[in-house]
Amino acid sequence: MIGSLNGISPGGWVKYAKKIQQAGAAALELNLYFLSTDPNVTSETLERNYCYLVRMVKQEISIPLAVKVHPFFTALPNVARQLADAGADGLVLFNRFYQPDFNINELTVDGDLTYSNSKDLLLPLRWAAILHGQVKADLAITTGVHNHEDVVKAMMAGAKVTCIASEVLARGLGRLGQIEKDLAAWIDEHEYESVQQMQGSMSQKNVAEPAAFERANYIKVLQNWSETP
Repeated sequence: MIGSLNGISPGGWVKYAKKIQQAGAAALELNLYFLSTDPNVTSETLERNYCYLVRMVKQEISIPLAVKVHPFFTALPNVARQLADAGADGLVLFNRFYQPDFNINELTVDGDLTYSNSKDLLLPLRWAAILHGQVKADLAITTGVHNHEDVVKAMMAGAKVTCIASEVLARGLGRLGQIEKDLAAWIDEHEYESVQQMQGSMSQKNVAEPAAFERANYIKVLQNWSETP
């Protein structure tokens, strides 16, 4: 069992991290859900605070520590490396911020909970492929994992774990068993000996065209689109 923690103060993070470990969790995820809205706060300050928090919690617990991050850092690979150096054993890609909407009749700001879909996998998939082999921490992908093919893609990008929530909420716990069954069948059909064999096989450092993960590839994408009837 892995505990997930979101706090509001350094002391609170540490206090409840210790309590979660004492309750029997095998690992802990820090759900860093900070959204900077102050123009006076620099990216360097925010990153430093993240690493300080990770370091504080890591010093107080003995179980593995994962950090769930968002994709909006200017230099994500550097932040990932800093978090790993601060003590993160794993990085979870990515935290999903729920976007506010306006009710123009009631003049209120409303929250809206929507399920993810497999297209939402593309962003964490890209960054897992880029980060694989560049940071000491293990990688997990969350958001957009809905079927066995999504799991295969995540493993090939370099993830060690996939997290599934929307699919379970929409279709029930039994869906997990079906995904596992479909995954086993796919592995057998494609003659893989294990999940470990495919992990990282499609990461940026292992593919024939590493530029496919970079902005330069947008030209090829547009050319393919223009040729589509």
